[in-house]
Amino acid sequence: MTSSSSLPSTAAGPAVSSDPSDRRRWFALAIVMTAAFMDLVDVTIVNIAIPSIQEDTGASFSAIQWITAGYSLAFAAGLITGGRLGDIYGRKRLFLIGIGGFTLASALCGFAAGPEMLVASRILQGGTAALMVPQVLSIVHATFPAHERGKVFGLFGAIVGLGAVLGPLLGALLTEWNIAGLEWRPIFLINLPVGIAGLILGRKFISESKAPKALRLDLVGVVLVTVAMLMLIYPLTRGRELGWPVWGHVSMVGSLLVFLVLVLFERAKARRDGSPLVELSLFRVKSFAAGIAVQLTFGIGLGIFFLVWTLYMQMGLGWSALRAGTTGIPFSIAVSFAAGISVQKLVPRFGRKVLQTGALLMIAGLLIYIWESDRYGMDITSWQMALPLVVMGIGMGLIVAPLTDMVLSEVPKEHSGSASGLINTVQQMGNALGLGLVAVVFFGSISDRLAPQDAGPAFAEAFQHSLWWVAGVLAVIFLVMFALPARPQRQAESGDENGDEAGAEGAAGVADGSDGSDVVKEPALAP
Repeated sequence: MTSSSSLPSTAAGPAVSSDPSDRRRWFALAIVMTAAFMDLVDVTIVNIAIPSIQEDTGASFSAIQWITAGYSLAFAAGLITGGRLGDIYGRKRLFLIGIGGFTLASALCGFAAGPEMLVASRILQGGTAALMVPQVLSIVHATFPAHERGKVFGLFGAIVGLGAVLGPLLGALLTEWNIAGLEWRPIFLINLPVGIAGLILGRKFISESKAPKALRLDLVGVVLVTVAMLMLIYPLTRGRELGWPVWGHVSMVGSLLVFLVLVLFERAKARRDGSPLVELSLFRVKSFAAGIAVQLTFGIGLGIFFLVWTLYMQMGLGWSALRAGTTGIPFSIAVSFAAGISVQKLVPRFGRKVLQTGALLMIAGLLIYIWESDRYGMDITSWQMALPLVVMGIGMGLIVAPLTDMVLSEVPKEHSGSASGLINTVQQMGNALGLGLVAVVFFGSISDRLAPQDAGPAFAEAFQHSLWWVAGVLAVIFLVMFALPARPQRQAESGDENGDEAGAEGAAGVADGSDGSDVVKEPALAP
């Protein structure tokens, strides 16, 4: 789960009211927080229902991958564009368009007649989420004065943690209850009343805000990024099923050329009008370049783990959706707890060592999980899984909360918006790439012709094989983290008096802009 985004949000529009009697802004906060919660839950809720979806629709393994990867890819491709559109045309307007589109796409997912329609609807859902989610913290920033934001971002962190815990459990319950014989479909249909209410109330209570100066869209950059990702991920997802055709290898190699064209185009666009999709000068900052590498590889690792974990528990061990969902609760609680203490308590004292400790803890948790899965085999219990999941969850929490602040700390303030957007976009792309790699690291270890009695052990073995890959990814992350600054520059320069406030804002991913505006980033606690 991590689902989350980061876009420029230069504050403009109506003046921010600090009058305690102005309750409109608190209604606006409740509305946008509910939308963020809906998006986060929708990301985590789907994994738990995958076996039910496959059984009901007859979806192939590649279709199952695209139900998750398609959302992530569309979300990643649209994040920066969605934020820029909000700055240009109004954040309230784009939020309402996004939540309306997200609600419609949820309905299409819920009433999908087959796997093809479900995949297409999920891609639409990811695209509309990319319009909705970037506006959430932008609206918060434009609505609340600076002295109230610490409390607001604290509430936001609680909502993120709650979504990480409730998503899998809610998905399990809705699937198990089989409401009106709809099986998995209520996991999408539950968004309809929430989305409609958000649309109606948002029109009434959210104030409009825009960027103070005209901005331009880099549509060519968006197209190039999307095409390059599709050329890379589609062959990975379908390759095994199609026998690894020649065109797949050509497409993957060709994606590298498209990325090269993107770099050349963005460099030229920066010289021409100063509004590229990707600010390439950022990569001259050592800590930022390292942070982008960490975000990409971290996204890949999480994309692999969460999908194969679900397949292992439900299709390998034969567990119900409810049992699988409740098994993940210790993990989610551990992530939320560690994320809460890492920014305010640990990072100011120990710096990047906190993040590196997180990577080592995640590796330790994976190794324990591999050992337990091998030792207990098909008889493994949820209680036996609790230890590795808690260790992994603490490790993940130590990474996800402070990482963005660490990466942005040496970036020039005038580029913090572009940098913040690029960080989370890259993580979402990594997540989509990881989901595509499941075909290689997981299904590639399973024979196409399995006797029913051999399916469980084969899935367990493939799960263990996949965890070794994830552990390898985390080992790379640990090494790359040495290029991060010893501690965030803003924390190093701030006094004790401002430490708590900086920590609270850091947890919410806030980086100050040079013009007095802020750049906001939604924390990504789960893919």
